Amino acid sequence: MLGGSRCISQHLRDTNFHQFCTSTTPIFTAASPPISTSSFTYFRFRLRNKVSDFGVSCVQPNSSNTQSSLLSQTLSQSGKDEEPPSERLSMLAGGIVALGKFDALHIGHRELAIQAAKRGIPFLLSFVGMAEVLGWEPRAPIVADCDRKRILSSWAPYCGNVIPREFQIKFSKVRSLTPRQFVEKLSKELGVRGVVAGENYRFGYRASGDASDLVKLCKEYGLEAYIINSVMDKNQISGDLNSREKKERGQVSSTRVRYALDKGDMKYVSELLGRNHRLVLLMEDQERFISEKNRLSAPKSCLLNLAPKEGLYENCSVSIDENVVPCRVTVNTTDIHLECYEVANFTCITSRDLKILGIDFGS
Repeated sequence: MLGGSRCISQHLRDTNFHQFCTSTTPIFTAASPPISTSSFTYFRFRLRNKVSDFGVSCVQPNSSNTQSSLLSQTLSQSGKDEEPPSERLSMLAGGIVALGKFDALHIGHRELAIQAAKRGIPFLLSFVGMAEVLGWEPRAPIVADCDRKRILSSWAPYCGNVIPREFQIKFSKVRSLTPRQFVEKLSKELGVRGVVAGENYRFGYRASGDASDLVKLCKEYGLEAYIINSVMDKNQISGDLNSREKKERGQVSSTRVRYALDKGDMKYVSELLGRNHRLVLLMEDQERFISEKNRLSAPKSCLLNLAPKEGLYENCSVSIDENVVPCRVTVNTTDIHLECYEVANFTCITSRDLKILGIDFGS
C-alpha cells in the first residue's frame, strides 16, 4: 500500500547570497600554535568573559551504518524544530557554530562540522527565508528537508561520534545587522563559545564583513574564531560554470553540485557530496502512482528535492529496513520511473505503507 501524509517544508534556493552572508566552503593564519592538522591553520582567542553552559546535549549516533538507515527515519527531521522557543534560545550556549549556507551538505560543509566538533559541541548555523526576503525565484533543494538528519548522522564518525545539530535563524531577523551586531548576537544572545568559517565567508549587511573581520570581532567579544582552508574540487571544471558564477574559485560548492546534477554525472555528484545523491519522493497520494509488475512510476510533483537530468540511471537502489534493493531509474520530463530487477524486491517496496521513498543514485 502506498500512503502517508505531507510533513515536508521545502528550503528554496541555494546560491550564495550577497546581502547578508556568503560562504564557500572552507583559511588561513593563526594566532596561537597550530593543531596537528595539515589541511588548515586557524585563529584562536580565549574567552575573556566566560559563557555558561546551559547543558547542551550531544546527540549520539544509533548505529554505524547510519548512511543506509531506514528511510522512514528521515521523516523525523521535517524541517521544523519542535523544541520550545526557550530551549532553542539556549541551545547554542557554550557550543561551536559552523557558519555557512548548508544547502547541499557537501564535503566542504562536512569539513566545517569536523573542525567545529574538534573544539566543542558542533552546530551548523544558517539562515532561512532568504528567497522570500530577497525576491529569488524558488528552486528545488539539493537535499530534502526530511533527509538532513540522516546525512548529519552519517557525519558522526568524522565528528568524534557526535551528530552535528542544525540551528536556523530567520534571515529577516538578521538581514540589517552590521558585522559587529551579528557577532554581538552570537556572543550575547546565543551564547556561543566560538565559530568556524571558511576563508571566503562574508557576513553582515550587504556582505560587508569578511573572514578577517570575523576574527577581529570575535576576539573583541571573547569568542574563539577558526578560519579554515577551502575544500577544493579535484575536477577543477570550468567553462559554463565559471562564466555563470563570479565567485567560483575552484572550491567545492552547491553550485558545482547543481551543475553535476544538471549534467547527469552522478560520479561527480557523489565526489562533491561525499555520498550518493538521494532523491526523495513523497508517497502521499496512491492514485498518483502507477505500479505494474516490477515498475513504479511517479509524477515529478512528488519530488522533495532536485533530480538529475533526464535519462536512464542503472546503478540505483532503495533501502527498505536493512535491505538494499537494486534498481534502475528513468527520469523524463514529467515522471520518475523506478524499475526493480526482481519482482520480489519490487513487492518489498510496494507492500509497505511508506510515507516517503528515497532513491540513491550510485556512481
